[in-house]
Amino acid sequence: MAYDPGAIDATLAAAVGDEPQLIAELRQAFVEGVQRGLSGLETAPDGDHWRIAAARLKGLAASFGAVRLMALASEAIEGVPHDPLLLRKLRRVVARL
Repeated sequence: MAYDPGAIDATLAAAVGDEPQLIAELRQAFVEGVQRGLSGLETAPDGDHWRIAAARLKGLAASFGAVRLMALASEAIEGVPHDPLLLRKLRRVVARL
């Protein structure tokens, strides 16, 4: 599954129209929220908190059309908490936002 950087901007443009400044602000808010979500995964004290953080990240990704991030968050929900390979994948996706 490839990362499509235009999907987030297209989703935002569909929601708010041709308002570049507003799109930029919403994109920044999205990125900050995703970073907090990733931090929540990294610091989750147990499996329950891990799954809750992953579900929140998945919901945020779905709201903005970030398909790759949504898929990885789904893997996190179903997978082993603190899986180092999955966390590396998530960090890469987040870094490209």
